[in-house]
Amino acid sequence: MFENLKNAYNYRALIQSLVVRELKARYRGSVLGFFWSFLNPLLLLLVYTVVFTFFLPQRGAMDEIQPYALFLFTGLLPWTWFSTSLLESASVMSVNANLIQKILFPAEVLPFVNVFTNLCHFVLGLPILFAFLIIFSKPFLPYLFLFPLIMLIQMIFTLALTLLISSLSVHFRDIRDILANLLTLWFFTTPIIYPIQIMDNSKLRFLFDLNPMTHIVLAYQDVLYHGRLPSMLKLSCMALFSIIAFLICYAIFDRLRDTFAEEV
Repeated sequence: MFENLKNAYNYRALIQSLVVRELKARYRGSVLGFFWSFLNPLLLLLVYTVVFTFFLPQRGAMDEIQPYALFLFTGLLPWTWFSTSLLESASVMSVNANLIQKILFPAEVLPFVNVFTNLCHFVLGLPILFAFLIIFSKPFLPYLFLFPLIMLIQMIFTLALTLLISSLSVHFRDIRDILANLLTLWFFTTPIIYPIQIMDNSKLRFLFDLNPMTHIVLAYQDVLYHGRLPSMLKLSCMALFSIIAFLICYAIFDRLRDTFAEEV
């Protein structure tokens, strides 16, 4: 397994080439092209601002989170990277069956390309987020140095799940439909549309603490929106958990790789 994992690093040029291909394919035929990577998050943030300012103004505990649309966007941007990567991983093997059936093609490259392509969209949306953080005078600079670490932890965790899902979906085609519904539940049990404090007195709080994405999203919110130091203990635990999950999921992927060409 470790030899194959080492080889995966050697395929970085191939991964880069395929990521560029995916990005070009996504915007092929579009007039604005890559500009949509900036325009989409901007339009999304503007829509949230209008909806939660004029149509659904926040009250009570939620009223303390202002501007709410920016709070929502801070958690939604990394969640989109995470959820889109997982959903696409459920079909990445079948979509690229022509590559999988080539004897010398390294199958693990495809989940990596999937995650890194969506990472590019996440990064391209960051200028919009940072611009509005500045406009609303959010003190995100003191702990901004932790932002790349949080991104790295999320990337490792996302890679772990995409490796697992992409390998299992070759044999169980229903995974994509199950995953779509599971991600909807996962979204609402992650503190993205509400502050985690409203769950302090809930009997279900332990479920939120067991949710890995809770700690990743809270870290983003602490560093960017609140301008405070996130829990380094939880962040360290999440980093260790992500690495262990990656190794386990890669081992499962490596064990199943010989069956991919036949099943796709």
